[in-house]
Order: sequence, then C-alpha cells, then structure tokens
Amino acid sequence: MEIDGTLMFKKVLIANRGEIAVRVIRACRELGVATVAIHSDADTDSLHVRLADEAVCVGPAASKDSYLNIPNIVAAARNTGADAVHPGYGFLSEMASFAEICNAIGVKFIGPPVAAIEQMGDKATARETSLAAGVPTVPGSDGLLTSDEDARRIAGVIGYPVVVKATAGGGGRGIRVAWSEEELLKGLKVAQAEAEAAFGNAGVYLEKYITDMRHIEVQILADEHGNVIHLGERECTVQTVRHQKVVEEAPSVSLTPEQRSAMGDAAVRAAKAVGYTNAGTVEFIYTPNGEFYFMEMNTRIQVEHPVTEAVTGIDLVKWQIRIAAGETLTIAQDDVSWNGHSIECRVTAQNPSKGFAPSAGKMASFIMPGGLGIRVDSQCYSGYTVPPYYDSNLAKLIVWAPSREEAIIRMECALSEVTVEGLPTNVSFLKTILEDDRYRTNAISTKFLPTLMDELGL
Repeated sequence: MEIDGTLMFKKVLIANRGEIAVRVIRACRELGVATVAIHSDADTDSLHVRLADEAVCVGPAASKDSYLNIPNIVAAARNTGADAVHPGYGFLSEMASFAEICNAIGVKFIGPPVAAIEQMGDKATARETSLAAGVPTVPGSDGLLTSDEDARRIAGVIGYPVVVKATAGGGGRGIRVAWSEEELLKGLKVAQAEAEAAFGNAGVYLEKYITDMRHIEVQILADEHGNVIHLGERECTVQTVRHQKVVEEAPSVSLTPEQRSAMGDAAVRAAKAVGYTNAGTVEFIYTPNGEFYFMEMNTRIQVEHPVTEAVTGIDLVKWQIRIAAGETLTIAQDDVSWNGHSIECRVTAQNPSKGFAPSAGKMASFIMPGGLGIRVDSQCYSGYTVPPYYDSNLAKLIVWAPSREEAIIRMECALSEVTVEGLPTNVSFLKTILEDDRYRTNAISTKFLPTLMDELGL
C-alpha cells in the first residue's frame, strides 16, 4: 500500500513485549499495516498477543531464550512474511548485530543505521563523536580507561567527585560515583564487573561528576533524506540513585526558549555527526547556571516518548515506521511547537515498603483512570497474570493540561483512580512525589528522589 505516495510496509513484526508492543501495534493499525507479535511461553495471554494480527511463540519464559533469541525471532519474521521489524525499547533495540541481520535478510529494521547504533551505543565513542561535532561534553577521559593509574591521573586533573561509566549498555548499570581516590579504585572494579556481567563489555570511562544537576533529554526525528529536526526536551530529573526514571515531563520549565533552542540544535548536530535516521534521544546534563553537557544518545524510542507526543501532537511511533519505509519528513523545524504541559508516571508492581521489591501474580482487578487529557499505555487487564521474568512495569500514566500546575493536579486525580487488586504497586509513592513541595515548585535535581526516599526510610 502507499501513504502520501510512499510505499508502506505490508507487515511489521514487533520484537518486544508489554506496553511498547501494544503501542506499536496500534500505530501500525492506524497506518493500515498488519502486525506480528512475538511472545514467550509466559506471555501467551499478554495483551500484545491478543491485539496483533498474528502471534508467534519464540521460546521459553527467560528473555535469553525468547525475546533475545535472534535466530527464533528472525525465523518468525521470515515465516510470517514480515517486511519490517520494530524493536521497541530494551531487549534487541540497540543491538547493532540484530539490525544488521534484519537488513541482510531483506527485513527492514525500524531504527537507525547499524553504524549509528555502534557509534552511539559505545558511550566513550559517542562522547568523542559529539565533542568533534561541537556538542558540549563533560570534562573526562579521552576514550576508555586503561588502568588504575590512568583513572587516578585523570581524576587528579578534573577533580573529585568523578563518575565511572560503562561504555556499553544502559539502565543505570555500570555506573559508580567516587568522591575520593579510594572510592574511585573500588568503584572502578565494581563498575567493570557489573558492565561485564550485564553487557559482556567491561570497558569504562571517567567523567567529572556534576553534583547539582538535572537530567534533560531532547527528542529528534531524522529521515533518510538528510532532514533532521528536534521536538524539544523532556525533564527526566526525578530518578532513583541507580538512575531509574520514575516521573518525566515535557517541556522542562527550567529552560528558557534560548536554552531550548541551543540544546535542540546540539542534539541535531550530534545526530547528524553519525548519519542518524529514525527517532532518537540525546540526553544532557543541565547545571543550575544554565550550562548543558552531552551525556549519551539512545538509538531507539524512549519509554517516556508519550509526553513529547502530548505537547507536540506528533506521533513518534508512526513516524518511526514512515521514515523506515522511506518517507520524507513533512515536518520542518519551524513547524514544531509546544502546547501545554505533560507528565508521565510509571506505575509498577513494586512494594515501596519492602525496598521496591518486584511482584508477580494474577491481578483480580486492574482499573485505570480516564477523562480529558489522560492517556494510559499498558499491556495489563483485569485477570492478567504478571509474569516474574521481566520488568515490573504495569502501565504508563500520562496526563496533559494547559500548565504544569494543572498537569500535577490532573495526575494526582488520575493516580487516585488507579485500582490494582492482587499485587502491590508504587502508586502511593508516586503520589508522595507529586505532593512534595520541592517537586511542585520545580526545586529539584537528580538528588531529589534519593533524598526523598531516605527521608521516607525507603
């Protein structure tokens, strides 16, 4: 079929599970594209399996045997006649070898080129690439650390505190902050071991640790014809000590229009430097004096993408598919505007009073809120059994309102309607965050949530 004169895919296989798989299926349906869901034995009754046009079991419950089982996933694509694969986020979404295999067998990988995934996936290389493109970067090592002495020397030049970061992977793993040489040497070993275990790559690099900062990321879209635009920023400062995001919003009320433009331009330069196409996110550290520094680039759709969609009115997942099909962006930078304010809360099956331990089991009741300006992205339903093998996410609750103040109130009201029977959730904790004066007045940094958790004894 054709959309706007461009040949569109006939069938897309979604190489993922949960709410992002549901999100992609809905986008494909609006484009008139058939879908194939993959699933493990444990996910037979998941919502994405029910909604897709076809479903293929790719292995047992464990991720390594199913959602990370490249031979089985590739076979599913070929056997069902899928002409494209959408990887979602997590799992294989930033694995260059998977993208390469898909493209080699004539199945389009809905994401950036392999070279861009490799360059931006290795964070030390991404740092060097961005620096060469004129994007501000945090003072640190030129490439990977080669020895303890190398780490000592660089830390002595840039000054403590410093942060050791894994060059591969993400999700807050392989990161350790050091306030002294003793902590540096200990943290170096721990970060290397954690990175090796999680990503099969023990490489780490060093950066100056900025103690009072915000985490702000910029969404970009780039087609295969040289057009690159940014869709503004998301405020992702409310995160745990392990860098797990909990509450996100767009836009950031901390930025002036001039800072938003400068940060957006920097994100576009970083994307162009690696020949990036499709949707991507450039993450920045933002300091109280208005300086910003490149942190990393995520070469995939983000969990928190709905808040950008809410304030721009631009469907990011549909554009991912359209760009991969060869369509030219019909949106110029001057066409992008931001309306109102959006907040996303991640509702999880975790018990805050027990160290946020994840839970699994059957939900007797699962009721999400509705109404004006409220969106719910979820794979759950009443009677659904949450498997113990994957992340604890139950839903993403997104609200939009004309102002941040109104959005906070709307989110509080929405959270009060959430009903989950059979499993503990973090809903009460999310309410506590929104009720905190520091959050309401935007007087926060990445220290905010760890400090609040300490105050609550969590």
